[in-house]
Amino acid sequence: MLALGQLFKLGHNIPISLRHFLMSMTRELASAIRFLSIDAVEKANSGHPGMPMGMADVAAILFEKHLVFNPCDPYWPNRDRFVLSAGHGSMLLYSLLYLTGYPETTLEQLKNFRQLYSKTPGHPEYGHLPGVETTTGPLGQGIATAVGMALAERMLHAKYPEAITHYTYVIASDGDLMEGISHEAASLAGHLQLHKLIVLYDDNGISIDGKCNLAFTDDSLLRFKAYGWNAERVDGHDASAIDAAITRAKASDKPTLIACKTIIGFGAPTKADSHEAHGSPLGPEEIQATRKALNWPHEPFHIPDSILNAWRIIGQRHQSTYDTWKKVTPTDVQNALQAPHHGIDEAIKAYKQKVQAEKPSLATRVLSQQVLEAIEPYAALIGGSADLTGSNNTKTKSQIVINAPQYKGKYIHYGVREHAMAAMMNGISLSKAFIPYGGTFLVFLDYLKPALRLSALMEQGVIYVLTHDSIGLGEDGPTHQPIEHLAHLRCIPNVLTFRPMDATEVAECWQLAVQHRKTPSVLVLTRQKLPYLSNNRTEHSENMSAKGGYVLIENSQAEVTLMATGSEVSLAVDAKNMLEELGIPARVVSMPCMELFSKQSQYYKNQVLGNSLRIGIEAACEGVWSKYLGDNGIFIGMNSFGASAPAEKLYMHFGITAEIVVEKVKNILRK
Repeated sequence: MLALGQLFKLGHNIPISLRHFLMSMTRELASAIRFLSIDAVEKANSGHPGMPMGMADVAAILFEKHLVFNPCDPYWPNRDRFVLSAGHGSMLLYSLLYLTGYPETTLEQLKNFRQLYSKTPGHPEYGHLPGVETTTGPLGQGIATAVGMALAERMLHAKYPEAITHYTYVIASDGDLMEGISHEAASLAGHLQLHKLIVLYDDNGISIDGKCNLAFTDDSLLRFKAYGWNAERVDGHDASAIDAAITRAKASDKPTLIACKTIIGFGAPTKADSHEAHGSPLGPEEIQATRKALNWPHEPFHIPDSILNAWRIIGQRHQSTYDTWKKVTPTDVQNALQAPHHGIDEAIKAYKQKVQAEKPSLATRVLSQQVLEAIEPYAALIGGSADLTGSNNTKTKSQIVINAPQYKGKYIHYGVREHAMAAMMNGISLSKAFIPYGGTFLVFLDYLKPALRLSALMEQGVIYVLTHDSIGLGEDGPTHQPIEHLAHLRCIPNVLTFRPMDATEVAECWQLAVQHRKTPSVLVLTRQKLPYLSNNRTEHSENMSAKGGYVLIENSQAEVTLMATGSEVSLAVDAKNMLEELGIPARVVSMPCMELFSKQSQYYKNQVLGNSLRIGIEAACEGVWSKYLGDNGIFIGMNSFGASAPAEKLYMHFGITAEIVVEKVKNILRK
């Protein structure tokens, strides 16, 4: 008898008798996945056993025959990516990582599934466990992020054709295909001809409420074909059919959807093919019956040596491919694939020198484009916009548009797909070789926020360029005036929200966004022109925006401190001048990033905030401003939706003017 490793290498060119042996061995490999998943969910008394039981055969074939990976180097740049978009079935992934020999995925971690401090949370989380390529759980996010990964592969392959040749595989559920984000991302994947993207659709026809036909009767194959994909359906429990379908997909010039017709809870005598297997433990009696039905007479968490050894051979079968890659790939290429270069300090210095001399009065969105022109050649930036390139000012003159078959560019037209854009940027960021940024209007934060939240959760330094930031956009009216969005952003952990006031602050905020590789940044920019206010700064000045807030205009005798961000800083300066004409000394604080300000020492914060009356000014809802206002301070901003009118009339209508600020300060001081 040939050794098991030799049998794997023979593939289809083996005698029928040996092929049957391999097929039976594949079923044993799949049973190991099924019962580790069943046992972990049962021990936790929480989880989703049905999906791992149903997709175990598909996963076993994928890892046994196709997926290229190395458990000893989980971040090898040319590994195939495996994304479990159906994140509720996380025990499928954790079982695979343990079985194939990822060192940090121990049997003890499987036994601690869903427990505090374990590396095996209820849904896969990037950074907790090597081998988890992205955080999934919110349905649709995984498949959309994988589209970004597949695009990153095409871009890197265009740059390093010998070094990057990997595939991106996804296991997706009915729920993933129902979610709107999957429609956005799949449409763009077809347009971009991302042929190394292969989606294995767990076509089990079951959702939490029951049969999917309660609400989902799409012909998914026709839909994906309309997007420009290949699409076919196979028996998800037929190893040969699954293997052949994946082989066909790898040879295609289009992305591929393989609908794997499976039985959720496969092997469970009374709960298979039922929503009862979806989101609850099977229970001791059903588990015992399943063990009998699938001929698995082993104790919980016990994998026989013969099966575990077979899995460990699968985990090692690409060692020679890995060794060759490390040997022949130049060191500078390997380094470039691990971390993006961001040496932009000199470019920022030169830009600050230029604007200090010119003192431009421009919209911060226009200034942002100028900064991009200056820094884009020096950073691994990949830009884009959700069909608002000319409004967001996100494209530089030198950037070539990425489109099939041209993947050497540095700019992506995402179309009207804000949510897919944000998720794809996560996928591009996870490649480690690029710094993605993408633009839309701030009000459409509502459409992309779930993916931005995952940027923060995964500690990915994605940059969001969100323009038209207030009632200052004017006539488009309340549907486009984002009065609550700044407050929303400032409540999300691990997000830096920048609202710069002029050219110098725009440059500084871009510099900080590029430097922060473990924190997503949001650049909140105006449609309307703003005056240049950084008159006391030079190209050699410290990056004051890095402190989050600082004294723009000091007055040691101040009776009032006027604090503002972005477009309202100039309003605060006007109010300060008017107050001093009335004999009321005042100082002005610019607060471009409250998150960074909150991290400063208490001594520094006290110096900036001062002991006088504090007034916060922003054309938005109050949100977190209250913690900076002190006992007697007030906030001047929005407490309703906006309206349609020219910007200057709206500021007057809603009482956000220098005159109103002066009047309110006078009234408070009189008391």
